[in-house]
Amino acid sequence: MMSNKFFKSMVIFNVKNISSRSYTNLPDFTKNTFNVERGFYNYFQEPHLRFFQNLLGNERVVTDLFDLERHNVDWFLQLRGSSDVVLKPKTTEEVSKILEFCNGNKLAVCPQGGNTGASGGSVPVFDEIIISMEMMNEIINIDEDSGTVTCQSGVILESLDKAVAEKGFVVPLDLGAKGSCHIGGNVATNAGGMRLIRYGNLHGNILGLEVVKANGEVLNLLKPMKKDNTGFHLKNLFIGSEGTLGIITKVILQCPPRPRSQHVAFLGLQKYDKVLKTFKKARSDLGEILSAVEVMDHATIEFAHEYVQTVSPIGDYPFYLLIETSGSSDEHDEHKVHAFVESALNQHFVLNGTVASDHTKVRGLWELREKVPVGFKKCGWVGLFDVSLPIKHYYTMVDETRSFLKNRVDSVFGFGHLGDGNLHLNAVSKKYDETLKTSLEKFVAVKTTEFGGSVSAEHGVGFLKRRYLPMANSPGAFHLMTDVKKLLDPNRILNPYKIFP
Repeated sequence: MMSNKFFKSMVIFNVKNISSRSYTNLPDFTKNTFNVERGFYNYFQEPHLRFFQNLLGNERVVTDLFDLERHNVDWFLQLRGSSDVVLKPKTTEEVSKILEFCNGNKLAVCPQGGNTGASGGSVPVFDEIIISMEMMNEIINIDEDSGTVTCQSGVILESLDKAVAEKGFVVPLDLGAKGSCHIGGNVATNAGGMRLIRYGNLHGNILGLEVVKANGEVLNLLKPMKKDNTGFHLKNLFIGSEGTLGIITKVILQCPPRPRSQHVAFLGLQKYDKVLKTFKKARSDLGEILSAVEVMDHATIEFAHEYVQTVSPIGDYPFYLLIETSGSSDEHDEHKVHAFVESALNQHFVLNGTVASDHTKVRGLWELREKVPVGFKKCGWVGLFDVSLPIKHYYTMVDETRSFLKNRVDSVFGFGHLGDGNLHLNAVSKKYDETLKTSLEKFVAVKTTEFGGSVSAEHGVGFLKRRYLPMANSPGAFHLMTDVKKLLDPNRILNPYKIFP
């Protein structure tokens, strides 16, 4: 007879997308699956409901169980909270009044953006009040002289990019979830994305923030200057803090000029040492126009073919590289890309390849990489790991994980952003084993640390990785983080159970 844990875990990736509004076979509540103890917070009651309705109106205070479900469950269908209410503020002032009230009444809150996170940071663990930022979606100003955009935190990433594109700029962040994730959530998790090699980390492109503290105080850090050395750079405290120190309500983002030329090379390679040689060559030969370097192994392409029906346009190879360039001169860029590919073939770094510049064909090649995570909901149990490693150990991590697991799973594969050392390591099995899951998590954490990497590259710590925070930081750094949390949120109402063990 199957145990409850087996059933609860097996349904995680075998149900329809939450956005389909089909809520059958949902995962069990997080508090049961992970045996978490609720903090000493007050429970949501009728007087609290009346306060929120008076503040926001009935239409922006959601209590219907059916509507609540999509806010209580994470995108990967691993976690499930039991919040009784979702609040939808439109202004910073409303967020301020909500937090002041919740702090005074010791009501725990869970800030939520597009709810596309992979570490469980955006859904409640128990009955925390969900503060959805989806109605704070105003693009306030696009400064064409400085190339900056000021917006509310609930603006969808793709919508923001389309808006700045009309002025000739590009948002320096691109994610597979861009059609639903919020810029505020991207900032709160310090999202990395596919073009970090070109534009750098998101925190380097954030000029200013507006943040509401736990007690309702509005912190104005909206300085639009690239250079400002007047004291501490306080905005950096909230970048990557996942809503545990304050709720981000406005963002000022630096946007570079939008590229007028784009080319993508999709290459097949024999060995990982050839992957490294090709990557080094791409950095040297393509230089200033290199914008993305993605790697996939053969098992990744096989997985995507089975579950999302993508097909490699160049046949089967042990490794694949997707290399993108972005520039201002199509003729110049095309010459450089073709010369690079031809040279890589002549040097026997690459076995085969294709180059695309037409928008439709470029989009088709990118889908080979971007659609892979869609298959995770269709294949049984998946152990998802988002780590960063020195690139010499990048694929060693995949090989050692295969050796560790032997035949206990159906497949182990790796893909990700080679340009910044970010590996998405995945173990897939039609059968779930709690003991295997626990031992695999420990193995990956220990091995990543041994290699000098990070257990969370771009998806944040959230709920699922919180136990590894002390391991990933020196004792002094860890204690300083907890001290900052105590200072800014003494009642610990902001996104409890996240980041900190």
